[in-house]
Amino acid sequence: MKKTEIEAVVEEYMKKKYRFELIEDEEGGYVVSFPDLPGCISCGANVEEAIVNGEDARRAWIYAAAEDGRKIPDAFDAAEYSGQFRLRMPKSLHKHLAERSREEGISMNQYCIYLLSRC
Repeated sequence: MKKTEIEAVVEEYMKKKYRFELIEDEEGGYVVSFPDLPGCISCGANVEEAIVNGEDARRAWIYAAAEDGRKIPDAFDAAEYSGQFRLRMPKSLHKHLAERSREEGISMNQYCIYLLSRC
């Protein structure tokens, strides 16, 4: 496969929404991995950096797979799920989550997703 063909494949797969897992590293920082892309993993000093580095790792993983002629798994098809649910919580918990997400510099929604991904 020519380099331009590989780059076209990479761009096609980068548009897909791959599921990722974000966990806090015991030694500091955060680790991000993509379960649908075996061995695709990266890290960062904070959540935002880990996500940016994860996207770089995902691009490199897809590029290497295309270059080697390996099958690239499709992203998990979540069409049957809306990705939303309503949750009622005590005001004190809401306050705690809002404060922690501000400390991390991310939205409360992103912070809650991070917490849920650790389960």
